[in-house]
Amino acid sequence: MTRLVTAALAATGAALVIASPAGATAAAPGTFGPSGYGGVKLGMTAKQAKATGKIVLKMSGYCSGWDYKAHRNPKDEIGLYISKKRGVAVIFGQGGVRTPKNIGVGSTLSQVKKAYPNVKEQESGWYATVPGNSKAYYYFGVNQRNKVEQLALGLKTQDCVN
Repeated sequence: MTRLVTAALAATGAALVIASPAGATAAAPGTFGPSGYGGVKLGMTAKQAKATGKIVLKMSGYCSGWDYKAHRNPKDEIGLYISKKRGVAVIFGQGGVRTPKNIGVGSTLSQVKKAYPNVKEQESGWYATVPGNSKAYYYFGVNQRNKVEQLALGLKTQDCVN
């Protein structure tokens, strides 16, 4: 999959930059986490995130809703939320993204459990602390066929979604 994503990016001339905190191991291009995705980092203020040129405002409010320019969502869906208090709070996986452990939409719950042994089921889905970022979690929305149908990266202190 990494080769396919790399080939697709090379063919289109696109490039993804993954931001990571000082001292953290940089993620491979195109990976989702541990500290952000596509040049937008968890905790960035709305001003900082907007300055990346990667996102576009979709909805204003205490938690503003944004989309990645490269992955626009339907009218009623949001790509990421930015809290006035916490900054970039939650980023939803878009366009076939995968975690550094190769989990993405379509992965099985069994694969999630193997990749993230600390994953726990909660009322709204499955959650795991992000390896390399103890302040963040992965959310895995799993359907009735035990396959991931939604993926998110969020701050444990986020105040925008359930």
